[in-house]
Amino acid sequence: MLFADPDYPHVVMSFTYRGFQLDLDQSEDQGLPLFSVWATYDRGCAVAVPGVYSRREAIYKAKRWVDQRLKTQPPTA
Repeated sequence: MLFADPDYPHVVMSFTYRGFQLDLDQSEDQGLPLFSVWATYDRGCAVAVPGVYSRREAIYKAKRWVDQRLKTQPPTA
């Protein structure tokens, strides 16, 4: 499916947290800033935070997402 107006990533901040590269993306939803966070790590990448209206909340939830993954996934050799 092709979109007439695709939403390209607009990474406004990147940082490493506990071995995960976190990329904070900013877009708009009905005129309001919307933030999501992509997490890249040794097993691939995932959307850690699909969308929130606060940059601070996005960063907080991304760090909690990483913490949860590290609790539930066995360490790699």
